[in-house]
Amino acid sequence: MKNAVRVSAVAGIARGEAAPRRLMSCAAAAIAGAGLIAVTGCSAASSAAARPTATVTATVTAGSSVTAASPPATVPPPTQPASPAAAPVLGQLTGAFAHGTGFGQAKPSRIFNGGDPTGLVTGISWTSWGGAQATGTGTSDYVGPNQSVATGTQQPVTVVAFRLGTCDGKLMYRAVEWYFSQHGQAFSPGRYENVCTGSFVPSP
Repeated sequence: MKNAVRVSAVAGIARGEAAPRRLMSCAAAAIAGAGLIAVTGCSAASSAAARPTATVTATVTAGSSVTAASPPATVPPPTQPASPAAAPVLGQLTGAFAHGTGFGQAKPSRIFNGGDPTGLVTGISWTSWGGAQATGTGTSDYVGPNQSVATGTQQPVTVVAFRLGTCDGKLMYRAVEWYFSQHGQAFSPGRYENVCTGSFVPSP
């Protein structure tokens, strides 16, 4: 394919008017230069009067086109996902419950205060968590009136975690209580395990 040469001249010259020699020589120099794409700023002058500045653009095509590089696209910084709010936990391992189970966890399925079987609740399914009060159901050892712990039986129990607040800089339920509604028991906010300090309320 033959090389194609395009020369455009803007010098305020009327259509059909012969270009000044200096203008033509600039264009010829542009074509002759190896790899030269454009020459600007060539001026033609007359001995009688200065002519307007001429701008010459020469484009050389040799089997392939030359395209000016585009500026790099601006890439926006990655969006950081919002951090989810921390879920409260059930107290902490401390005091009388330092060797317990489930404390310091969110929605534990097993709670054990480290004492006798009446302090153990298993298979807990929480129906609520994160509000002012959390409620769940599980299984624990029921000991009726005039019965010894050894004669207790495993029965359904309702678990309530409450007193939501901060303890040692952590969001937690600071109290927990469980009861057997089938035996006439009900939730009593004045009798619970303080799982922030690790003590019983009221004290045994």
